[in-house]
Formats: sequence, structure tokens, C-alpha cells
Amino acid sequence: MLAKQDVRFSVAPMMDWTDRHCRYFHRLLSRRARLYTEMLTTGAVIHGDRIRLMGFDAFEQPVAFQLGGSDPGELARAARVVEDFGYCEVNLNVGCPSDRVQNGAFGACLMLRPALVADCVKAMKDVVGLPVTVKCRIGVDDQEPEPALFAIAEQCINAGVDALFVHARKAWLQGLSPKENRDAPPLDYPLVHKLKRAFPKTPIAINGGLTTIAQMHEQLQAVDGVMIGRAAYHDPRLLLSVDPEFFGAMPVHADIFAAIEAYAPYVERQLSMGEKLSNMTRHILGIFNGMPGARSFRRRLAMEAVHPGAGVEVLFGAIAEVTDAMARVRETAAV
Repeated sequence: MLAKQDVRFSVAPMMDWTDRHCRYFHRLLSRRARLYTEMLTTGAVIHGDRIRLMGFDAFEQPVAFQLGGSDPGELARAARVVEDFGYCEVNLNVGCPSDRVQNGAFGACLMLRPALVADCVKAMKDVVGLPVTVKCRIGVDDQEPEPALFAIAEQCINAGVDALFVHARKAWLQGLSPKENRDAPPLDYPLVHKLKRAFPKTPIAINGGLTTIAQMHEQLQAVDGVMIGRAAYHDPRLLLSVDPEFFGAMPVHADIFAAIEAYAPYVERQLSMGEKLSNMTRHILGIFNGMPGARSFRRRLAMEAVHPGAGVEVLFGAIAEVTDAMARVRETAAV
């Protein structure tokens, strides 16, 4: 079973966002946070271009792989591939409400089938040495959250699950879009706290609506970990505080400028391998939010990084928009 400290802080798996470039940058901000891939289906893992879909840089570790699927045999087969690739954990998605997962009868649909989820967990546990974890909701549609969540948790724990990550909202499979499902259903943190009290030996982390370090510390009084999604993506500076705030370690970099400087060599390596600059810079558009020059930084990257042949000089030029704006602010203040 995963140690409690292993779930203390993680960046949530986010479709179209937490790709290998995003994870590399996030790792430059925190050495201790656990990072997650985007969800990949069992079919893609078993039959797809694995190097392109699953490849990652060893620097990203600890990095966990999220699987989507509902067939225990296919999940077991995919989990073996995940282990062979060197990931540190395999996580089963029991929370995504998109049309895609509904059509495939997995993701949040599995909240309605706790016994099947347990079979999936056991099938993976039987064939890999990796920790097997589950990320779920507190219910779907007209389910009563408490019995729905406790049924999933109890079945998974009996099957040997190593940790549970609970998005503290219901998901509505009908009537709400995936985006609305991230905000509209009300949060129920106390229910997740109650789950932890009922299963004290199982590491349980909470997800949903957490945006500040203070909120995260408050949650850690009741659960073992916090999983942060959009807050970490849209304001990556938050991750600079993770190591000192949650692990008692020194920050990796003194500030976001130092982190960007450390990202530049990776960007250059990827460019030399044929990657597009925009595929890397799209993940850092929010790094200067709230600072002078932030809008110019975003605009310059958005407009210039997409050009064929755009190089790292575009990134440095965009950073200069911020440093120049900050210098003007200091000059004005000194007058």
C-alpha cells in the first residue's frame, strides 16, 4: 500500500493538459509532487503507438499513469505495459463524465458498478508490482453520495487498492458538460473526511476546488493528501511552494524566472527532435498571471510560438515583456 506521504500532494490527470511537456515543467517546480499522465484507454495502450503515447522523461518521476477502461482482462494487460514503461503507479479513472467515456462505459459510469471496479483493481494487482489506485467521484446522477462513495471504497479496499483519490463532487452523466461537471455540482468535503475516518488505514486524497496553500493545509488535517488540477495548471507558481510547504524541503528554484531558465534547455532539445514550440509553451501561458507584462507575455507566445521554425528565442522574447514591464513599474515607483 502507498505510504501516506506519497499521496500528500499530486497534480491531477487532466486531458489535453498533463502531457509530457507539462509534466516536465511541473517537475522543475516541485521535486516531491506526484504527477499524473492524461488518461489513456486500455485500447490505446494495448494497440496504439506506445512510444508516442506513453513515452516520458525519467526526470518526471515520480509520475503515475492513468488508465481508462472497464474490462478487467484488458486493464491487467495494459497495466503490465505501464509497469514495463517504468511508471511508478497505475491509476484507474472512475470519475471522468465525458461522452467518450460514457460511450465506452467506463470513467464515471463505473460509479454505478462498484463490484466491477473491484474486479478491475484485483486484476491489475494480480499482474503488477506497482501501486494500483483509483480516482473516483462521490456519486453520479441520482445516486445518494454517501452509500455510493462508501460502496466503491469498500469494494476497492477489499480488492487491495493502494490509495483512493476522491473528487468531492457528484458527476452528472446527463445534462452537464464535462466542464460544467468540474464546477456545478456542489463540493462535499465532509463526506470525504468521513470516508477517511471509516477507513483510517487506506491513504485517501481529496480533489476538487482547492486553490490556495491554506485550503490544502486545512484538508490535510482530515485526509492524507490533496490532488490539485486547474489551480496548478493555470497558476504553476503555486507548485514552487509545494516542497517547502508540504514536505519540509527547500524550494527547487528561487522564483519562476529561474524555473523558466531551467526549462529552456529542455525546450531546445525537443525542438531539435522536431517538436513544435507551441506544444511546450502552451503549458506556461499562466506563469506570470497577476504580474506586470503578463498579458504581453501570453499574447507574444500565443502569436509567435505557432509559427513554423519558431525557436527558444520566442520564449526569451516573451519573458522580456515581463522583465521590461517590471522594470518600468520599479522606475515609476522610484519617482
